Amino acid sequence: MPTLLDKLQELFPDSSKTTLRGMLKSDRVRVNGQPERDAKREITPADDVNVAGHNVRLDPRIRIVYEDADLIVVDKAAHLLSVPTDEVRHENAEALLNAYTRVMHVHRLDRDTSGVLVFAKNAHVRDRLQELLAKHDIERVYVAVVYGKLAPPAGTFRSYLSEDRDLRVRVVESASQGKEAITHYRTVASGRRYSMLEVTLETGRRNQIRVQLAHAGHPIVGDTMYGKGNDPELRRLALHAKVLGFLHPRTGEKMRFVADMPREFRELKL
Repeated sequence: MPTLLDKLQELFPDSSKTTLRGMLKSDRVRVNGQPERDAKREITPADDVNVAGHNVRLDPRIRIVYEDADLIVVDKAAHLLSVPTDEVRHENAEALLNAYTRVMHVHRLDRDTSGVLVFAKNAHVRDRLQELLAKHDIERVYVAVVYGKLAPPAGTFRSYLSEDRDLRVRVVESASQGKEAITHYRTVASGRRYSMLEVTLETGRRNQIRVQLAHAGHPIVGDTMYGKGNDPELRRLALHAKVLGFLHPRTGEKMRFVADMPREFRELKL
């Protein structure tokens, strides 16, 4: 006799077992009207299996990486805001997810940055995740394509950043003028024009990676605010949030999520 996991695989043939188990953990699966988490439960032809939200067509610009009862992790496309603004209420990842399940934002990525992003499903988990961010206890690794070659090829940027009224960020001389920003980088590939870096955030200031790389003389390709502007070949900001890792606020389990590098990065000739 088929199990509940078998039934879910039948209903969602394109979903991985990890995603299906996430549906169970998030209490979205109902059997005969009652929540069910047991993937091994046997299902008879008379049982009614229903998944809350499965009729909602999720916007392709946000792909679910992981989901449970407390949080949801997505891979956000470039050119999409993370959260609502006064000018943009609906075209953002948070609003699009709210059509699927109720979420609260924990952090954000720039509109033109793609990659992994976590949302909480309740205030307790949101607050605990934001505490981890404040303590720098969340692993955040990015991929960036920059102009030129960095010397040395690996190292650390330490500077102070200040934010202007127009939200533009600049490097300042001392802690009295701004907040400390620490970024570790290593070159993973380089060519005649560009280098590809793996960048790890120790702190998380607004536009931190973009500002520090531009200040070092190696702006990110496609950066219209701090760099050389649009790149006709790439047609986007060459910054991608690849890894997000943290301890689950409720279970204490170590979680680590990876968003594959965008195809345009892989195909770009350095």
